[in-house]
Amino acid sequence: MGAGTRSELKKEIRRSGAAVDGKVVKDPGCSVSPSSHVVFRGAVIEYEEFVYYMLNKPAGIISASEDDREPTVVDLIDEPKRRDLFPVGRLDRDTEGLLLITNDGALSHRLLSPKHHVDKVYYARISGKVTEEDVRGFASGLQVDTDFRAMPAQLRILRSDSVSEVEIVIREGKFHQIKRMFRAVGKEVLYLKRLSMGSLTLDPALQPGTWRRLTAEELAELRNGL
Repeated sequence: MGAGTRSELKKEIRRSGAAVDGKVVKDPGCSVSPSSHVVFRGAVIEYEEFVYYMLNKPAGIISASEDDREPTVVDLIDEPKRRDLFPVGRLDRDTEGLLLITNDGALSHRLLSPKHHVDKVYYARISGKVTEEDVRGFASGLQVDTDFRAMPAQLRILRSDSVSEVEIVIREGKFHQIKRMFRAVGKEVLYLKRLSMGSLTLDPALQPGTWRRLTAEELAELRNGL
């Protein structure tokens, strides 16, 4: 629950720093249940099996749990640090927007599984005029390269000019997928931001690099949509 490292906790427990159900415990191997009343260094430790955070990922941060050289999206969660958090899927280093951080492996698997076809909505700025021909190509299932044919995707043109603005819905999460799809039609993605994943929509109040916990309603909708 973020109270310290394993070695720190063992030392403090042996020094009488922990109590379980009103009794001081000096054995680090003492078993407790989720209903046990645990006090450590005078503070009550509440057990949470699963936690869920909505993060507005900024550009320049990698989507990983930990890295020896660079800050990660998990490092942005500045509540008492749990060691079991991970991002659900990945956004490229330069991509912004919605990212779910959790320790719920079962929910993550369902959200990312191809058989569930969870919609992921992105806003993008594109170098070059996006056309109705591009819209039809994306809708038919674009042949991205010799090894990858994308599932049908919805492409909506918001503005078509030398720099176009679009909204795109995909149901996969292949490496650099949207960038590769536009490259296949002779265009380049200049900016990319994920707006939603399934029923979960990025909170407009979250600035890049900030986060909040999911509400009970958001979590219920997310689970019910799978």
